[in-house]
Amino acid sequence: MGDDRSGGSESTFTVVVAAAANLGIAAAKLVAGLISGSSAMLSEAAHSVADTVTELMLLTALKRGERPADEDHPLGYGPERYIWAMLAAVATFVGGAVFSLYDGIHTLVRGEELGDPLVSYIVLAVAFVLEGFSLRTGLRQVRGEAAELRMPAPRYLRRTPDTAVKAVVLEDSAALTGLVLAAGGLLGGQLTGSGVWDGIASVLIGVLLVYVAWVLGRSNAQLLIGRPLPAEMRAGVRQELLSVPHVVEVLELTTLIQGPSETLVAAKVDFRDAATAGEIEWACEEAEQQLRERYPSIRRVYLDPTPGREQRDGTRGDGVRM
Repeated sequence: MGDDRSGGSESTFTVVVAAAANLGIAAAKLVAGLISGSSAMLSEAAHSVADTVTELMLLTALKRGERPADEDHPLGYGPERYIWAMLAAVATFVGGAVFSLYDGIHTLVRGEELGDPLVSYIVLAVAFVLEGFSLRTGLRQVRGEAAELRMPAPRYLRRTPDTAVKAVVLEDSAALTGLVLAAGGLLGGQLTGSGVWDGIASVLIGVLLVYVAWVLGRSNAQLLIGRPLPAEMRAGVRQELLSVPHVVEVLELTTLIQGPSETLVAAKVDFRDAATAGEIEWACEEAEQQLRERYPSIRRVYLDPTPGREQRDGTRGDGVRM
């Protein structure tokens, strides 16, 4: 929830690194899977293809979500990135999880002939290094943004509205786990001569991808429906509003995350009864400036001067005080 330009470019770099790594890894895994006859390796190839498609969709999300507001979309295009990110989660499920589960179950039922696993081991080792580098790039961004907000990195990763970097970190973590599972399946088959271990590894990879797709889909669904700022930030917004001269009470506060660095704040505010129209206008401008200085992600602030509870209780329906 920091500066949109620096955060957006950093997210784009993180996604590009992940996409480039996954594209090369997918081709290598496919060749290794065909040579070794390993279903786990083929599942990992499908996993990497799904990740590559996911990253391409995330790049589309980042670019389309950055478009400025216009007459047809006065609040901007920020939410559109969550639509594309949702499609990316579906791609992870369909392209990776379904294929892995199918291939693993097919191997367990029909069995498989194991080939030379040497090429697969080499590919897995290289893939582990590349995926590790991609994950390191994503984690570096997460730690930096979490430090700016003085928030633990794991908590920031759970709550961040930047689902692009969240997708990269989760998918790269799943990829590293999947590589270990694939290596275990190859080793089990090599030691026992049975393809069962390879089939089990493929099924576990599929289950792992189902979980990742569910987490990412749920995060994007919440943001599409409309998610407020975290409770501590809402408290900070209320505190800033109350610190503005002539503001007596914040009667109602609504916050809405519209993008990774784009938040809307709307509030019903009770101003001092003796305040003039000019003083109320000045107070509204001051409140907006203070909020933007404390939380750069706040782009739109709408304040509605509203009578306090005592005034409303003391006024009849026709507006005449009793």
